[in-house]
Amino acid sequence: MAESIAFTANADRKIIYDEIVPQIDSLVFGETDVVANLANIAAVLREAFGFFWVGFYVAKDGELVLGPFQGPLACTRIAFDAGVCGHAYTTRETVIVPNVNEFPGHIACATASKSEIVVPILNSDGTVFGVLDVDSDTLDDFSQTDADGLGRVVKTIERFI
Repeated sequence: MAESIAFTANADRKIIYDEIVPQIDSLVFGETDVVANLANIAAVLREAFGFFWVGFYVAKDGELVLGPFQGPLACTRIAFDAGVCGHAYTTRETVIVPNVNEFPGHIACATASKSEIVVPILNSDGTVFGVLDVDSDTLDDFSQTDADGLGRVVKTIERFI
C-alpha cells in the first residue's frame, strides 16, 4: 500500500505529471473501489501541485453529484447544463477557464477560486461518467500542459470505472 508519492518539488508541471501519472497507475492498480481510487487521485493531485481544490463530480440521477475531493467545501449538485463542470459534461471536452468570473453561468462554490480546468471522464460505452474538476486561487493558472497531464490521469480512471 502506498503511503506517499515522489515528485520533483518546484519542477515544471509537465515533469511533475510525468512523475506522478505512473505512480497513480500503480496506486489504483488492483483496487476495485471507485470511491477509494478517486479519493487517492484527488489527494495526489492536490499534494503534487498545491491546487486550491481538486475533486470529482459523478453523473447520477440526471445531474453531477459531488464525489471525492480535496479542498474547501464544495457544491453538492450541479445540473448537466450549468457552470464549467456542466459545460465539460455536455460538450465532452476539456474546458480551461482563465478567469471564472468571465465564464457565463459560472457557479461560485468557493469565492477564492479564480481559474478552473474540467476534464470529462468517459465510461467504456462512451457515456460521461463524470468530471475531474480542478480550481486554482490564481488567475490563468492552467494551460495545455495541465489539459494533457490531467487527461492522462483521466485515462487511468477510465480503465477502472
